[in-house]
Formats: sequence, structure tokens, C-alpha cells
Amino acid sequence: MTFSLERPLVLLGAGKMGGALLSGWLANGLAPRLVEVRDPAPSAEILQLAAKGISINAPVQEVAAKRPVLVLLAVKPQSMGDVLPELAPLVSPDTVFLSIAAGIGLHRLEDLLGASVHAIRAMPNTPAAIGRGITVACANARVTPAQKKLADDLLAAVGEVGWVESEGLIDAVTAVSGSGPAYVFYMVECLAAAGEALGLDAALAMKLARATVSGSGEMLHRMNEPASELRANVTSPGGTTAAALDVLMGEGGLSPLMRRAALAARDRARVLGK
Repeated sequence: MTFSLERPLVLLGAGKMGGALLSGWLANGLAPRLVEVRDPAPSAEILQLAAKGISINAPVQEVAAKRPVLVLLAVKPQSMGDVLPELAPLVSPDTVFLSIAAGIGLHRLEDLLGASVHAIRAMPNTPAAIGRGITVACANARVTPAQKKLADDLLAAVGEVGWVESEGLIDAVTAVSGSGPAYVFYMVECLAAAGEALGLDAALAMKLARATVSGSGEMLHRMNEPASELRANVTSPGGTTAAALDVLMGEGGLSPLMRRAALAARDRARVLGK
């Protein structure tokens, strides 16, 4: 995919997720001169891009005069109320605002930027940093088909993209895929700790856990079989895997625990959005 735009993109917040998206765009051919970054403390990597033509912290009116095609909102949810009102000059029918801030709903964006804003709320996840992310998005009624396609193309630069009509589902997406990588990383920690408890050297236990989870994830990525079938393929009746799954799939096992965890994440997303 190669991006060919005539008007600039604005990136508000160039931290891990914003930076990952920017890296994906540049890798797919977006011209640096078409990027306007706004960040109070730009990283060394972002500052280095200035030499290639990226604009950093230009005055808002100057940026507005360029009629940006899209503004990516990638700051912390708690900062939105402070930083969004200053972007009001960028609001126009020609500009779509794409927010990846957890818990910040479309109505909140409209409150902060004005009822006329064309807004999309999206939830990516951190594997976007290696081009293997997954993002789910929802648009308000003013977003045009062309703006939706632009957002889809930009998000697809760092992984898969899905859309939902009901914004209420975005908090559930946050609980599953937005926060989900942390669950997987914690599972690696727990699996390695279990290996240590069985007598393995700490370094070897972690190596085994990392390789097992990353390899299994790659199988899920490459193969069409359902996860349940892949699990069954590893499980011999009466064998070692079956013994472990009797614990994980038993009463109070992994399934109800994961449901409680996802529910807690969804509820926290709703609190952040208030």
C-alpha cells in the first residue's frame, strides 16, 4: 500500500501508538512533508524526522491553512479535555478526526471540538508497532465514505482493521484486543514462573514460555483452523496436556477469570470516557 495524499495529516501525540502508526505510514510511502506532529515533548526519533521534512509543533492557524485531510488524536484520554479545544481551527467538512484514546466517545469529541466535527473512534493495539496490530473503528454520521476509506487505509498500514456500527462495542473491543496484549505478556510471565517452580533455570523457563506463546500465535496467524481445533490437535486423551487443561478449563479456571478481567477493562474504559 502506498499513500498518495495532497493535503497533510496531523498527529497529536507521538508516543508509542502514535509513533507506531506514523512509522507505518512513512514505511508505506507517505511523504514526510505531509506530516504535522504536535507533541509537547517529542522523542529523539521524532526530532530526527524533522530533518526529513516533518513539521513539529507549528502554530495551529498555520496548520489549519493547509486544510489537513486527517487529524490523529493519540494523546492520553485524561489529556483530551485540555488539548482538543485548541484544535478547533482544524475542524472542517474536509478534515476527519481519528481518535485512538481509550474511553473517549464520539459525543465527547463533539463536545470538545464542536458538533460539526467529522469523527472516528478507533481502538488499535500495541502489535501495531511491528505491523501486526488489529484495530476496530466506529464513525459518526458526518464521516463521508471517502474519509472512512482513508482512515481504513491508514489503520491498515499497521495491521488488520474492522468496523462496528454501534459505538458501545468499542469498549468491549478495548477489553479484548486493546488491552489483550498485556494479558498475553502476563501469561508468558506466569508460564515462565511455573517452569521455575518445576525446577527449570529462570532464563530457560522464560525462553520456553516466550517461544511457546509467540510460536502458537504465529500458528493462529497462518492457519485457518479454529483455536479450539488447534488446541484439540495438541491434546491426547489422558495425556499431559489433557491433565493441564483439566485445571485450566475446570470450575474457576481460565475462562471465567478471563471474562472477569475483560469486564473490568470494559468498565474502566467507560469510566475514562465520562
